[in-house]
Amino acid sequence: MVVVRPFNAIRPNETYVSKIATLPYDVLNSSEAATLAKDNPYSYLHIDKAEIDLPSDISAYDKRVYQKAAENLSLFLKKGWLQKEEHPMLYLYQLTMNGRSQTGIVACTSIQDYEAGKIKKHEYTRPEKEVDRINHIDACDANTSPIFLTYRKEDTIQALMDQWKAQHHPLYHFTSFHDVTHQVWGIDDPAVIQTISQTFDTQVPALYIADGHHRTESAVKVGQKRHEEFPEAGKDAAFNFFLSVIFPKEDLEILDYNRVLKVPIPENFFQQLEKSFIIKKVEEGKPAKAKTFGLYLKGEWYALFVKEALIPNDPVEQLDVSLLQKIVFESIFSITDIRNDQRIDFVGGIRGMGELENLVDSGEWTLAFSVFPTTMDDLLSVADAGQIMPPKSTWFEPKLLSGLFLHDLESNKK
Repeated sequence: MVVVRPFNAIRPNETYVSKIATLPYDVLNSSEAATLAKDNPYSYLHIDKAEIDLPSDISAYDKRVYQKAAENLSLFLKKGWLQKEEHPMLYLYQLTMNGRSQTGIVACTSIQDYEAGKIKKHEYTRPEKEVDRINHIDACDANTSPIFLTYRKEDTIQALMDQWKAQHHPLYHFTSFHDVTHQVWGIDDPAVIQTISQTFDTQVPALYIADGHHRTESAVKVGQKRHEEFPEAGKDAAFNFFLSVIFPKEDLEILDYNRVLKVPIPENFFQQLEKSFIIKKVEEGKPAKAKTFGLYLKGEWYALFVKEALIPNDPVEQLDVSLLQKIVFESIFSITDIRNDQRIDFVGGIRGMGELENLVDSGEWTLAFSVFPTTMDDLLSVADAGQIMPPKSTWFEPKLLSGLFLHDLESNKK
């Protein structure tokens, strides 16, 4: 079972919350972040992507960037824009987009549980991305953004969440990027906190990383480093835990994560496809069911239906993204390293089929493939099997905003 515990959150003063909270660091480049934070001194991007406050010729990974992040965090605290909670609490964070809501528990989860495989992953991480957040967390001495976790819904926890929301006013209630409404409730009743924590400890066997594998690895490695630096601190030291938002999987929706290629088209392209697919010309490219792909080429959409005999039982190999990779990208175009091959790129489903059409019609890309979304059950099955999904298998919306919660590692108190 898993540890979920309250913490003394660093969070925005209610007056400034809508100005502070912003998109997460890993969906923005430095230029986009600078534009977004322009004329907004409250933006959390001054902490999360502090290179925007330094000369443009300084690398985003220069040590001065992380020093600046720590300075800006101290400044936000000094000015009272961010404030640290006096008592440990849990929080509920609800995001509503297009009439659909998801509510998670904001808490600290255990590095020891991650090491023991009770917090399960489904992606590999890249060392250079880990190093960036390791340096950021280390310099700020805080988990500066949460990990997006999920679990199979548990009735007692769900009932307590629903009851708390119904009986209490939210701390924050505002609408931000992409018209997503964000609400946060603080759970300060020790009995309710204890019940939630005990129920996770006795009824929830595992948590799963939905999004944030690099942040998880980085948070864990900084915590391990602190443990070595302060061996006498004890198992309850703040740095032995990391900041998470934990949603029941039934609340979550994975959007499609589509692909565009820049490749020469073989003369017998459709003949090669017909070995594995039943092909139909269609008006609209969004697949209606699993094991179906949309192909956009020369202004036309085609539906590609995978022949049933080619669908394996393995939880990873049967994924739509795996089938497309093996049958088309590897077999026809010899694209094997999709992380680094410049002939392929990825387009989040929130941008729609029109974006795929625009990218191909512009001549920037040759053809596009739309993909039926990976399901939450797929994600959990792969993680339970101890396997790894192909890169770019999932796109979650809405995004958790950064700047709403930080977790102080409290190393300066050891």
